[in-house]
Amino acid sequence: MKVDHGAAGNGNHVHQSRRTAELSSGPPHKQPLVDDDGRPLRTGTLWTASAHIITAVIGSGVLSLAWGVAQLGWAGGPAAMVLFGAVICYTSTLLAQCYRSGDPVFGPRNRTYIDAVRATLGDSKERLCGAIQLSNLFGIGIGVSIAASVSMQAIRRAGCFHYRGHEDPCHASTSPYIAIFGVMQIFFSQIPDLDKVWWLSTVAAIMSFSYSTIGICLGVAQIVVHRGPKGSLAGVIGAGAGVTLMQKVWRSLQAFGNIAFAYGFSLILLEIQDTIKSPPPSEAKVMNKATAVSVAVTTVIYLLCGCVGYAAFGGSAPDNLLTGFGFYEPFWLLDVANAFVVVHLVGTYQVMSQPVFAYVERRAAAAWPGSALVRARDVRVGGAMAFTVSPIRLAWRTAYVCVTTAVAMLLPFFGSVVGLIGALGFWPLTVYFPVEMYIAQNRVPRGSRRWMLLQGLSAGCLVVSVAAAAGSIAGVVEDLKAHNPFCWSC
Repeated sequence: MKVDHGAAGNGNHVHQSRRTAELSSGPPHKQPLVDDDGRPLRTGTLWTASAHIITAVIGSGVLSLAWGVAQLGWAGGPAAMVLFGAVICYTSTLLAQCYRSGDPVFGPRNRTYIDAVRATLGDSKERLCGAIQLSNLFGIGIGVSIAASVSMQAIRRAGCFHYRGHEDPCHASTSPYIAIFGVMQIFFSQIPDLDKVWWLSTVAAIMSFSYSTIGICLGVAQIVVHRGPKGSLAGVIGAGAGVTLMQKVWRSLQAFGNIAFAYGFSLILLEIQDTIKSPPPSEAKVMNKATAVSVAVTTVIYLLCGCVGYAAFGGSAPDNLLTGFGFYEPFWLLDVANAFVVVHLVGTYQVMSQPVFAYVERRAAAAWPGSALVRARDVRVGGAMAFTVSPIRLAWRTAYVCVTTAVAMLLPFFGSVVGLIGALGFWPLTVYFPVEMYIAQNRVPRGSRRWMLLQGLSAGCLVVSVAAAAGSIAGVVEDLKAHNPFCWSC
């Protein structure tokens, strides 16, 4: 069935005009604070959208970039970060255009990534996208839990090294800290939706800038102590570095996965865009500006963190810049930086989990309309913070946090897990679906020059994703050989 998008757009324009006229004609105190889709008035701006993106992007991923640059060397590391940033920025502009179907200002909204795929590509692609997106978000929840626990563990170990000396192993398991982080998330997960966590995203974004700056400054100090930068064009390789050619290949591929993870926000881009206030200007224009600002800022920070970390430590760069203990002093500054990491990752977990929560709760509301299980009640905490709680929300979100916490305890390998998650989600969610939706929505002729270029970009990114996943799986297998998930004191 052929749809006349122009007619649809005009109809929506008329509907919008009528709604505006109705609102303006009524008394101000009776005007309903709702948008054109009947939902509460959206209030997001360029800056709140940028804060959400930065919260989602600059997090656990930035801490592994020094290790990634060490594997790729001065020639490959910075180039890979710039290239991934450019691809993310471009495909995000394609995806942002899919927020509304038909007319870019008055067309029906696609409030989630899955909604956009269903409206543009059909039900079969929707099911595939849903499975990939939700499983990737679940994986990110696991990765964030691991990263937060490693930073909490590092706070304890930094004090131990300071008082007992650097020769003391100061062993400490991450499992208790993963459990502590999980308890915190059970509370924060009751926040109703993404639009209500703008304050948490703002705090988290400030934290990310703070600990990134601390890491960069400590790296610069280390370079000064060594009287110059370390590293080589090719990165870590050779018998002297204890790395065989095969290990070099696997680790280089894993480094691509780590960089992809560090830039991963496309899977929640439309959910973030759905918080932006109604036109003018259109949500897509605001989102494109927010994406450009956020990607530019994060790329600069990534280049600084990755390159300064590699220059400071060379081939021995840790897979987590603030917890690998290339730095020991000042120990209090390391503690502050890692505390900032934990606060930031509390926000990251929520930004990445809210789409999963919303998806299941919408399905439950559709399956049991009017049931006591889905009926929400307002609960006010301390007279200032309000939560909307229902039995299904309380049970489902608590269970979700418990499962991500349990899996994180079984696989607490920061670098390998981060690389695997990034590799698995990069091609389908960042490149394939945005490209396919753009082609379908703009009716790009098959075989045309634009179609060939878009398909070439998609095919190239697929090769990179498969290779990065293979390298990360090799890393997980290697880590599993030396891991005992049931030992809490080692």
